[in-house]
Amino acid sequence: MGCARVILAIIFPPLAVLDKGCGPIIMVSFLTLLGYIPGLIAAIIMGSAKDED
Repeated sequence: MGCARVILAIIFPPLAVLDKGCGPIIMVSFLTLLGYIPGLIAAIIMGSAKDED
């Protein structure tokens, strides 16, 4: 996870997981609506997870 993605996760968490697919975007958006901190934590965790290819 690069510095730009961490900064993007801090500013607007759903944008940090755009390349991960529809599921993570919906989950992070929902958590961000419930509270900023849960959305931020989820975006950082999902953004740093390795893609399974």
